[in-house]
Amino acid sequence: MSIEPLRHIAHLDMDAFYASVELLRYPELRGKPVVIGGGRRHQPEETIDPVGGQVTRKFATLRAYVGRGVITTATYEARALGLHSAQGLMKAALLAPDAILLPTDFDRYRDYSRRFKVAVQAIAPQIEDRGIDEIYIDLTGVRLPEHDTGAETPGEAWWRARDVAKAIKECVRAETGLSCSIAVAPNKLLAKISSELDKPDGLTMLAAGDIARRIWPLPARKINGIGPKASARLEALGVRTIGELAHSDPLWLLEHFGKSYGAWLHEAANGRDDRPVVTFSEPKSISRETTFERDLHPARDRDLLSEIFTGLCAGVADDLQRKGYVGRTIGLKLRYDDFKTVTRDQTIAVPTQDARAIRRAAGECLKRVPLDRRIRLLGVRVGALCMAEVADGSAQVSAQEPTSFLFD
Repeated sequence: MSIEPLRHIAHLDMDAFYASVELLRYPELRGKPVVIGGGRRHQPEETIDPVGGQVTRKFATLRAYVGRGVITTATYEARALGLHSAQGLMKAALLAPDAILLPTDFDRYRDYSRRFKVAVQAIAPQIEDRGIDEIYIDLTGVRLPEHDTGAETPGEAWWRARDVAKAIKECVRAETGLSCSIAVAPNKLLAKISSELDKPDGLTMLAAGDIARRIWPLPARKINGIGPKASARLEALGVRTIGELAHSDPLWLLEHFGKSYGAWLHEAANGRDDRPVVTFSEPKSISRETTFERDLHPARDRDLLSEIFTGLCAGVADDLQRKGYVGRTIGLKLRYDDFKTVTRDQTIAVPTQDARAIRRAAGECLKRVPLDRRIRLLGVRVGALCMAEVADGSAQVSAQEPTSFLFD
């Protein structure tokens, strides 16, 4: 097994991130089964005692839920009852009708995401952002102030990396009040798998010699890159665990999965991965979309659709402004009640991050799609991005004329 022994790559995954952020806001829900999902109508009802000023909250439960929303995340207590992300809320209600239901608050989650990443960078600046609640960290050569700066053996470097990972966990908790799980391994692939091994609040050290004991018994789908279809196909071929995949004949894998993917399956199962931690990559597009809890009719629900559409455009504009980008290609995404999805794009003359300009162009896209069926999903995207400071000054011009589109 040929694995580079000198790299110390960590994967940090926040524990039940959205739910944990909500528990900071509603500490009385700690220890209870809580799921995050559904619409804003599930906000807790607050009453204030006029004498003592004490706040009492009444929370919605799954029992009364009606709609087709899905769980975004769940506390570990809810997971113990069989609830999990991407599960339909009505199905979840059958399993745990008394579980607490809270709406999502993505602005709050993004704020905590920024805070935990800033905390990590104060200790280990080489991070790769993998989403709102996870990052890779290159700990190779990173030392805490109390570490000796002299030469060190591979064993000393390994335990030094453990000290740094522990310090990162403590710093994240101090800055956010949240726990995270970190795994340190020789590469990104192994670190990603290992960060799930000791959740929640885990600190896992996985050396090359630990692969057979800790990684090979796991299901093959635990490898990031083996999706549901590939996993099902492997199982049909009699390969269920990562170890069984690692010991499969490479030529047999190439025969069944093709030259590129078959070769990668064999390498991944044996723990080989030479990808670097990429500290920055330009986004190709920025988008927002929402799936409605009930299908909306273009005519009967025109006002509601107009409000949602405007909100999506404003949200994308806010994301562009926060991240410092402008874009020229405005896109629209619609999914009908029959699950057919259509997209339309329009390229504008100058790049923008202005909400009205985005709404105007997306409205033009909307005129090019049939509106003869109810709609279950609506999305807005801005692509062909560039940094705002290098764009022409005209990029910041607003769309001053009124916007008209078919929902209005």
